[in-house]
Amino acid sequence: MSTIHVSVTVNGERREADVEPRLLLVHLLRDTFGLTGTHIGCDSSNCGACTVHVDGMSAKSCTMLAVQVDGREVRTIEGMADGAALHPLQQAFWDQHGLQCGFCTPGMIMQAAWLLEQNAAPSEGEIREGIAGNLCRCTGYVNIVKAIQQAADTLRAVDAPAEPATAG
Repeated sequence: MSTIHVSVTVNGERREADVEPRLLLVHLLRDTFGLTGTHIGCDSSNCGACTVHVDGMSAKSCTMLAVQVDGREVRTIEGMADGAALHPLQQAFWDQHGLQCGFCTPGMIMQAAWLLEQNAAPSEGEIREGIAGNLCRCTGYVNIVKAIQQAADTLRAVDAPAEPATAG
């Protein structure tokens, strides 16, 4: 089978590979680029464990071909932290015990990050609707929702403009 050359920016780093036309994005990320944080759960887009961002949009990488990301930007769970500092969502999942086995966590965090980019202050119902395409078989979602609420509060506080100094 012939291959196609793809060039994609992953977590800010330009990467290239020759891929078979039928290769899924999740396999490009995991097998070719060694980014194993993106999990393979169902191969049918039902579980959301493979969720990544493509050009800022949430995407399930198990149903997207690697050739579809040629020239595009992909962000995976490995691109969320800032050096040793966890992203507020990662920290909130830790603080709120929003994970048990951890299998769904990378995809859940990526979906939650996209949700919070769309809505900085989602209600509990909006969070539940926003993560509805990502399944967790362990937690019952209560602590996941709490984690997303904590991260939303943290991100809003970071983005809030500083109070102007007043003359005394």
